[in-house]
Amino acid sequence: MTLNQLRAFVEAERLGSFTAAAEAMQVAQASVSELVRRLEDELGAQLFVRGSRRLALTAAGQELLPYAQQSVHAADGGVQAVRSVGSLGGGTATFGVPRNADYYLLSHLVQTFHMRYPSVRVRLVGQNSAETAAAIQAGEIEAGMLILPIDDEDLTVQPLLRDEVFYVSADPTHTEKPVTIERFAEATLVLYDAHYGWKDPTRRQLAERAQLAGLRLEPMIEIEHVESALKLVAANVGDTIVSGAVVHSDAFPAGLHTAPFAEPLYDTIALAQHRGRPLSNATREFARLAIDTVRDLPVTTAPRGGGPAVPLIDRFAQA
Repeated sequence: MTLNQLRAFVEAERLGSFTAAAEAMQVAQASVSELVRRLEDELGAQLFVRGSRRLALTAAGQELLPYAQQSVHAADGGVQAVRSVGSLGGGTATFGVPRNADYYLLSHLVQTFHMRYPSVRVRLVGQNSAETAAAIQAGEIEAGMLILPIDDEDLTVQPLLRDEVFYVSADPTHTEKPVTIERFAEATLVLYDAHYGWKDPTRRQLAERAQLAGLRLEPMIEIEHVESALKLVAANVGDTIVSGAVVHSDAFPAGLHTAPFAEPLYDTIALAQHRGRPLSNATREFARLAIDTVRDLPVTTAPRGGGPAVPLIDRFAQA
């Protein structure tokens, strides 16, 4: 059994014909047919049902397919890994970041990276963490920073830090004490990340807490961006939630009040990449700089207006 035989089998199944597989492999159709025939002879089993307009797998072919795909993918990954070794004189770094990346200084990575490696193209994708995880799984981007929890099938996830999430209101009586999930469910809420809704990792945690308490969360207003939500809160339309990095940023509106949750709630920021796909040299270097940026974030900050320093983030030991 050879890699070429397995590749011919995988391509024929993917494209539905030996002719199409031959075109993809840039060989003659007879070569693909012969490679598959030899594989069948070696295994002592027919892999395709021939004669129909599109090739169909036999039961034996269905059993072999996932192993053949894994072998071909591993071989291609090895080639990519070897080719990525060397100087960063070109190539493209593809990396996902959370929409609130500016609050963690991650957007400045582009400038730093470009100054060090001016010949490398950068594709920095800012989106919700649920979509970032799906894009990495699908091979659309190589790696990214995201907020947990996410569906991590086929992903390697390295937690780096956690940032506490706070309840925010223009009414100081709403933040006099830590907020329970029962109080949260009763509040008039303005929540962001409307497109992803309860798939958003932070909102997903709250939805799970409400479900365990037999409650249902129904925001009055849903919009896309945290900055817009904060403007509505400042206008006393409703209350919202934000991470500590947002609370302690210059963009946080004056006059708003915050309270922690009775059961502390955290955004856990992590680096994710596909488990079976090695990073290109450019993306690997970009990821390294991203981790260094996270490591340099301040652990505490002083509230505006004075007062003692308060926790901003907690780093994981392996960060």
